[in-house]
Amino acid sequence: MKICVTAKESGIDAQVEERFGRAPYFVFIDEETGDAATVLNTGAGGAGGVGIKSAQIMVDNGAKVVITGQVGGNANSALSAAGIAVYTYRAGGSVKDAVAAYQAGTLQRIL
Repeated sequence: MKICVTAKESGIDAQVEERFGRAPYFVFIDEETGDAATVLNTGAGGAGGVGIKSAQIMVDNGAKVVITGQVGGNANSALSAAGIAVYTYRAGGSVKDAVAAYQAGTLQRIL
């Protein structure tokens, strides 16, 4: 299963970005292999519709779980329609920390 964490920079040591649609990067982690890949969010600075575009990136990259701080209404609807679970992480840690918290079952599911 693929997990996506919103990030301020590339890689699993990057700090988690709390905004979903405006996150500069998305880090996708394959839980089975441990492989990680970073995708630049080219729509992060857009005027509108960034949440929906970001949700499409989740679908295109096969994410089943998203870890972020908050999700706007349009992105919430798009992620829900795609069957992607969303968990909140606001501890100020790294992508690696957020994934560990998810795997430990300590994150709150918001969608």
